[in-house]
Amino acid sequence: MTKSKIFILILICVFFNFKNYAQQQSIGNSSILQNIQSRDKVSLNGLWQVIIDPLENGYYNHRWLPREEGFFTNKKMKKPSDLVEYNFDTDYQLTVPGDWNSQMEKLYYYEGTVWYKRSFDYDIDATKTTFLYFEAVNYEAQVYLNGEKIGSHIGGFTPFQFDVTGKLKAKDNFLIVKVDNKRKREAIPTINTDWWNYGGITRSVHIISTPKNHIQDYSIQLSKTSHKSIEGWVKLSNTKSNSNVTINIKELHLNVNVKANNGVAYFKTKAKPNLWSPSNPKLYTVNISTKEDQITDHIGFRSIETQGSKILLNGKPIFLKGISIHEEAPFNSGRVTTKEECLVLLNWAKELGCNFIRLAHYPHSETMVKEAEKMGFLIWSEIPVYWTVLFDNPDTYKNAENQLTEMISRDKNRAGIILWSVANETPESLSRNVFLSNLTQKVKALDSTRLITAALDTQKGNGKNERLIEDPLGKYVDVIGINSYCGWYGGSPESCADWKWANHYDKPMIMSEVGAGALQGLHGKENERWTEEYQDAVYKNNIEMMKNIDFLAGTSPWILMDFKSHRRHLRRIQNDFNRKGLVSEKGLPKKAFYTLQKFYNEK
Repeated sequence: MTKSKIFILILICVFFNFKNYAQQQSIGNSSILQNIQSRDKVSLNGLWQVIIDPLENGYYNHRWLPREEGFFTNKKMKKPSDLVEYNFDTDYQLTVPGDWNSQMEKLYYYEGTVWYKRSFDYDIDATKTTFLYFEAVNYEAQVYLNGEKIGSHIGGFTPFQFDVTGKLKAKDNFLIVKVDNKRKREAIPTINTDWWNYGGITRSVHIISTPKNHIQDYSIQLSKTSHKSIEGWVKLSNTKSNSNVTINIKELHLNVNVKANNGVAYFKTKAKPNLWSPSNPKLYTVNISTKEDQITDHIGFRSIETQGSKILLNGKPIFLKGISIHEEAPFNSGRVTTKEECLVLLNWAKELGCNFIRLAHYPHSETMVKEAEKMGFLIWSEIPVYWTVLFDNPDTYKNAENQLTEMISRDKNRAGIILWSVANETPESLSRNVFLSNLTQKVKALDSTRLITAALDTQKGNGKNERLIEDPLGKYVDVIGINSYCGWYGGSPESCADWKWANHYDKPMIMSEVGAGALQGLHGKENERWTEEYQDAVYKNNIEMMKNIDFLAGTSPWILMDFKSHRRHLRRIQNDFNRKGLVSEKGLPKKAFYTLQKFYNEK
């Protein structure tokens, strides 16, 4: 056997072993509480004391060994001669939820460790189970309650919780969180991104109380096989429970009683719901109850599938008129933290004429998803498998799969979400194909009712103005996303109208990114970069190109609003902003906004 054949054999073995490893993993947060808005909870939002710790002195000693009495013990001087070189109570303060970069000038570019501390009292009920629930912390969190470590979490955009039953006191509790947003090569996302790495406790923190045997999780939706049936399951916290579970939808005169088997109750029942759609975003009040617990959700019922190159909503073809959105706060920058900020962004998308939004490049807040659903937006939701992650690293895969699981777990009952995305702009390779195909299989195992996609930028040219979609990942996804920047990263604006596209797969394609940068208020000729006229010319010509793609099922141009990015260094133009927004960070629309709006209104 030749050396080259031996090498190929070894390579195949390595990747098959990696694939087996990935498939054997049972990563996830299936035990996390669902729909916390329906739960009894106490907010820990507000001002927290913080210590900025770039050398991690609060965790490691000078020998780089973990301290027994780190900052997490909240140690105090007991006599005048005591040496304690930190004091949360006399240090800085930051608001939670919120990122540190936009709250404190000295932390604008900071990546590293910040310790957060919050003191509180709590009205203890011994009959309840108590959880400490974080909606999101970017990126790695080590959590301590009253000096005891209760857990950790990796991933900046999904919720996590800890059971703290019996660990709380009536008075003088202190919660300390070590937050570290340092970028790492092996992380998800990896070192190189095109958005601001906002660090901190960026979403709300709650103490949630439930009955001892409570409703832990559930999935309720339209049957995949009939628009006249609703089916699903309810999972109880007691895995041995055979309690009766009731699912009630009063408006549909539906009242289902089913007995749990080992903590899980499955059901399927006839029903004729008014189907959710962008023009009729109907949500039903759904009550789920047991003898011990009750929870209420607002759920829409719709079907989503593909037929050749078409996307079918409720059995009928729909064109997705969309826009990409970052979780960047309008007017003030920083991470979005309020419902009002979500509504500003969503109303701009509605004014643009959208029925579809791509929430890039990570799971946005539950508030954003729910408000979008109420307004009738179809939603693309994705995890930050972005650019060149370490596709041959099993731990990186484990991290990605966990973030995927947590995203789907939180939002699986949201009718607005029709697409789970596993990646954005990843370079083709054998390890990448294995990594991403395994993620698509994980999606199918978790949720077979939605479509799978990924945003690709690996199309090839068969000629000067021809593009062929043949990325191997196309085999595994239901809908192919294509990022193409004709007129900005290649070609002149006027050359784009003549581009021709071919698709190796009989599947729908969404033009998931297209666009150009412009500084709002800067005007000039159509061939002058950074002017509104140049951006507008790119849009006009790309729209003409897209009109001639017969397998195009939707678009989500890049992007709704200018957003912060470390990669954007051009002073007086970028000023740390990616300028591809159709709206400036101050809320002022550019010429291209109205060009896309006209296209959508006529579509």
